[in-house]
Amino acid sequence: MNAPTTMPAELGLAGGVATNGRAARRAEVVAELAPLLPPHALLWHSEDTIPYECDGLTAYRQQPLVVALPETEEQVAAVLRTCHRLGVPVVARGAGTGLSGGALPHKLGVTLSLAKFNRILKLDALARTARVQCGVRNLAISEAAAPHGLYYAPDPSSQIACTIGGNVAENSGGVHCLKYGLTIHNVLRVRGFTIEGEAIEFGSEALDAAGLDLMSVLVGSEGMLAVITEVTVKLVPKPRLARCIMASFDDIRKAGAAVADVIGAGIIPAGLEMMDKPMTAAVEDFVHAGYDLTAEAILLCESDGTPEEVEEEIARMVEVLKASGATGIAVSENEAQRLKFWSGRKNAFPASGRISPDYMCMDSTIPRKRLADILLAIAEMEKKYELKCCNVFHAGDGNLHPLILFDANDPDQLHRCELFGADILETSVRLGGTVTGEHGVGVEKLSSMCVQFAPAEREQMLALKRAFDPQELLNPGKVIPTLHRCAEYGKMHVSRGLLPFADIPRF
Repeated sequence: MNAPTTMPAELGLAGGVATNGRAARRAEVVAELAPLLPPHALLWHSEDTIPYECDGLTAYRQQPLVVALPETEEQVAAVLRTCHRLGVPVVARGAGTGLSGGALPHKLGVTLSLAKFNRILKLDALARTARVQCGVRNLAISEAAAPHGLYYAPDPSSQIACTIGGNVAENSGGVHCLKYGLTIHNVLRVRGFTIEGEAIEFGSEALDAAGLDLMSVLVGSEGMLAVITEVTVKLVPKPRLARCIMASFDDIRKAGAAVADVIGAGIIPAGLEMMDKPMTAAVEDFVHAGYDLTAEAILLCESDGTPEEVEEEIARMVEVLKASGATGIAVSENEAQRLKFWSGRKNAFPASGRISPDYMCMDSTIPRKRLADILLAIAEMEKKYELKCCNVFHAGDGNLHPLILFDANDPDQLHRCELFGADILETSVRLGGTVTGEHGVGVEKLSSMCVQFAPAEREQMLALKRAFDPQELLNPGKVIPTLHRCAEYGKMHVSRGLLPFADIPRF
């Protein structure tokens, strides 16, 4: 996506700020931060800050007032203390691969880039842990652990580029999260700083930590509570063998039911992914993974463990899939073929980029038994909004990733795309799900938060934020919509012929 759209009012961007007022504020902030950082670590000229104007959701753009690139924890603390004293908003940024606008800068704020925190500090093969800085890439952890027969399990599709700090902020998952869990299940300890520059730690490298389980609050908090600088993660042994089933279905409902049938049989695959026909066509043309292009949907079901465990589990899954109506089943015969099966799934996003000028990747979660319902609903939305949509998702835990195809240079298409995306999110809620899975809320889903959560619930979220950040300076205007925004969105919601928020069932 490459065209800016309306900025959320919560970010203080609507209506703009007088140029001279912004320039004066920038000069003040630069003067205060310059003594704290090396000259190359403080950017404020337009040509230097423009690379930071958005994350992976490029429909929303805003150049920051200043970009700070600290190299030590002491510098991070000093920048935060200064910004707190001046009342300057701070937006922490990792690799910028997020897809919900979580790292969108504040017009009058400092973007705190943590890209230089990219060292693996300690890898303990005996304890099966790795202590890493927040800017270490997800895949780099597994690469460092590989000589010890270990790896880091959460594997988002962007793992080649995304950082562990961003994974913690969004509670990222990946194709193997069904068996091995999300980030929260694979992190032992986090270290960081409050907006006041105070060092804090949550969790422990031991089996338990004293006090309240605040790490569960921090993981997935989207940079709103603290700036994370260091993370200790669990490592797991690399399975002796992994094999993947590719199952074809001639009907979406059969494919959706098959997912529930596999889990209902007491099988927890290492990965259980689903792609619809438009998506398989897009990725097959891109990577030639050997997908069945006649199928309405395909499932990728992986088993890993010892050879004996894998053989037994593969046989059980094949039996279940056949009974569920699979029209074709292929089982990987070697590691190269297994990786080929997964190459299509891992390249779903770039493959979609080849067939459309732009796409918006949505992210919601529904009960597994409603997979077919949401796919059929999306098919109707394609007609309603006159836009195409390719679907790929973590079927095992119901985490959807519909990719809406459009041209961002056409304002009308962008508007219809936003309405399409909101419809998907709100339909997910009506089906008993939630508006996000692993991409976070950021700015993209602010309005949809009004649909899922009642005013009292949103106020509880704000109260938690204020406990960490009383002045609401850390990543302000994200995740939790204001009462005014929800009131305005509610009027628009009803005007579009949709249910009032109070009438939408909450499960």
